Order: sequence, then C-alpha cells, then structure tokens
Amino acid sequence: MRSSRDPSVRSRGWPAALALALALPLAGCGPEAGRPAASSSASSPYAGTTATPGTRERLRVDGRTREYLLHRPAPAPATGRPKPLVIAFHGRGANAAHLREQSRLERAAGARGMLVAFPEGLGEGWGAGTRATEQRPDPGLDVRFTEALIAHLVRTEGADPERVYVTGFSNGGSMALRVAAERPGLVAGAASVSGQLPAGPARVRPTGAVPVLVVYGADDPVRPLGGWPSPPPGPGEPVLPTLSARASAEAFAAAGGAEAPVTKAGRGRDRTVWRLKDPSDPAATVELVVVHDAGHTWPGSAMTPPEGFGRTSTALDATDAVLDFFAGA
Repeated sequence: MRSSRDPSVRSRGWPAALALALALPLAGCGPEAGRPAASSSASSPYAGTTATPGTRERLRVDGRTREYLLHRPAPAPATGRPKPLVIAFHGRGANAAHLREQSRLERAAGARGMLVAFPEGLGEGWGAGTRATEQRPDPGLDVRFTEALIAHLVRTEGADPERVYVTGFSNGGSMALRVAAERPGLVAGAASVSGQLPAGPARVRPTGAVPVLVVYGADDPVRPLGGWPSPPPGPGEPVLPTLSARASAEAFAAAGGAEAPVTKAGRGRDRTVWRLKDPSDPAATVELVVVHDAGHTWPGSAMTPPEGFGRTSTALDATDAVLDFFAGA
C-alpha cells in the first residue's frame, strides 16, 4: 500500500475527506500495484472465482501504449453467441487492480459469462470532463481509448458489440457517465458508483437515450450527494465541479425522453426510476439508488475504505446491482 500525505493540503481550505482523497492514492494495494506490466502475463485469480485468471494487456491508441486487466469467463459450452463486455474504470488515485479488489466484478461477471476489462487511467485518473487542463490537454483522449478498447475486444475476444457496458467508481464512475453521454450508440448501459456528471466549464451533456444507473451514498463526505458546483482550487490535478447525483440521472432521463420518475423507499436505500421512451426497448430505464448511511464507497465491498471516506453499506451489493441492471438494460 502506498501513501503520500501532503501536509499542505488542509491548509488550503479543503474539506478533510477530500483532502485525504487527493493526498492518498486511494490505497492502491491490489495484486498488480507496483508491478511491471507484461503484454499478457497471468495474474492470480481470487479463490473460488468463476473467471479464468486475468491477464495484463496492452493496446496502442493515439500514439500511446495503454494497459488494462482482462478477465475472461470460465469456458462454457459453445453457443456461438458473442460474450457481453463490461469496461470498469477505477477511481482517481487508484488503479485497475484496486477496483478489481474493491468490486470483485470479475467474479460476479464471470459467473454470468461476461468479459471484464479494467483499464488503467493516465496519471491514475480519467478525463471525465470536457475541459482541457495542464495535466490532460486532450480532454477526449480517454473517450477515444475506450472506443478503441471496445473495438479491439470485439475483434479479438468475441465481445458482443450490442452488449457492451461501462461502469466505474468515483472519477471512474464519472468517466463511465461521460462515455454513455457522448457515445450512447456505443454502449447498451452504464452504471456509476459514487460518480456524478461533470458540470461547469467541463460539463458533459447526454446526447441520446441510454439506460443508466447511478448508485450513491447519502452521507458521502468526499463528493456530496448534492454535487459540488464550485470546488476550491487545490494541489495537483484540478477537481471537476459536478452535478448532484439526482441531476446526473435527470440529465440522462431528459435525453431519453423519460416519463415522470417514481421513487420507492427500500431497506437501507431509496430507488428512483425514470422509464425511457424507447420503442425498441420498453423496459429501458434510468435509475438512481441512494444508499443510506453510506459514504464515498462501493456498497457491499469487503475492502476497508480510507479514513474519512465514510462507511461501506451492506444494505446493497453494488456489484450485483450493477450487473442486474446491465442484464435488464
């Protein structure tokens, strides 16, 4: 586990939890952390996994060599049907192995016969917003990388181009929402955990109908449920302003011509559903799930979050919720 605390962070007036989020590399202590990458080197699977051992892969895009972890489902009787694909973006300051451990997506997805790719962000983050910065002078770079990665996996791994899904945590969740917003024809569904749509100068606007799930902690101390329209300047890469979790969902609902929302209270969470007016898929929805007593975390995760990130709720298994949503998208 790496740690690089910056004692100057708090003196700039940042909330303690967000200061910690920026100063710490989000406990990037997954199996691959710090290891040199090989083109296709086997990694250790989790005990009892229903996916085959993952491999670290490389793909050349826009003159850069980009990396990702790939998990294939265990061999099954041949059906001739292409496999669903999930692209999962890690949080800011973390890496692909961290999200794999945090979510265990490869286990649950493998049981459903799905491919899972965990791409690595540049500088341990993603260009989730549309505004160029010193650190990310080309704000469209990661969207193009995602497009290229999907095309590559359709060609080389038999992924189904009609069943491609994107998800992510925090900054990675915002990245998943950006891909869905700007490339609605590329993905069959998107899910964000603790991530919101960028706002302000970096604003991302949904451009078409796509099923979207937003899972958010009611007590998130790092990126509040109500959004953050004007983050103060701070150290390192600028933090993007964001819409609230609800406004993020509403933006996708509006782009899809959705009906009026229906909210239902459940055990440990509230669920709001907008039904999209999509004649090709009458069951398509945009959904917001607000998890009670949950912080800036992945609900249901066994990983202990960094101090100041709040509690991890067990009222919802976000991994199952995301994959169930994709199955119905």
